[in-house]
Amino acid sequence: ALSIFLAVSGAAHAQYSDLRITEAMSSSGTGGTGDWFELTNYGLTVESLTGWTVDDSSFLFASSLALSGISSIAPGESVIFLDSAAGADIAAFRTFWGGIESIQIGYYSGSGIGLSASGDGLVVFDSGGTEQTPRVTFGTATTGSSFYYAYDADGNPVTSPNTDAIVSTVGVVTGQTSYTSANVL
Repeated sequence: ALSIFLAVSGAAHAQYSDLRITEAMSSSGTGGTGDWFELTNYGLTVESLTGWTVDDSSFLFASSLALSGISSIAPGESVIFLDSAAGADIAAFRTFWGGIESIQIGYYSGSGIGLSASGDGLVVFDSGGTEQTPRVTFGTATTGSSFYYAYDADGNPVTSPNTDAIVSTVGVVTGQTSYTSANVL
């Protein structure tokens, strides 16, 4: 029975890359920034993001938008993708959140994706349309709070984003980097 569990457990993990969506922001507040999400590499090797895309709660590759501005993500690294036309808002994002000069920030833009403050979801695809992260969802946002996701050994989300929204603060939250701004209401 244990060998069957381990085989099933390994198969569940193998369906995704070692990348996970670890945080999402859909309502940063008045004077805040656009929507964004954090992607973390839990693997032991560099992961190329060439041709990768993101979609919201429709979870459809055909509706997904290109992830731009970051070509790869190192083991243990967390990067941010901001909803920003051609990355125009990256400098303002860095200023607003502060203290994130060393963090890679990329972008996505186009019609069809807008993280709703009343609830939404995210998934990342490779260039061939295969889901590379488990799907994450969240309920109604609290202005100035992000949704944080933790994962089990099989790479499945273990947090309940509807109840585990956290206010982003400088430091480490359960091993993941989070961000802060005095401007958040």
